[in-house]
Amino acid sequence: MRGVAAIEARLRDAFAPESLTVTDESAAHAGHAGAQTGGGHYAVTIVSHRFEGRAPLARHRLVYDALGEMMGRDIHALRIEALTPDEL
Repeated sequence: MRGVAAIEARLRDAFAPESLTVTDESAAHAGHAGAQTGGGHYAVTIVSHRFEGRAPLARHRLVYDALGEMMGRDIHALRIEALTPDEL
């Protein structure tokens, strides 16, 4: 499993989100250096109670940790919007 499905699976396992959207934005970056190595450009919007009480940087680190080795291998760039249910 690769791409959007793999990202979704890892984030669902790690965060049990109330809402999760993963978008592959790679086509908009064709010709970019990262695209040449096979790493995709993705956008994630995730809503989870796990982000409560955490600053934005800490939330992003949790997402990066959940994606593990996919970062830098399958994912070249990741735009993250990590929210709590109360922030909707």
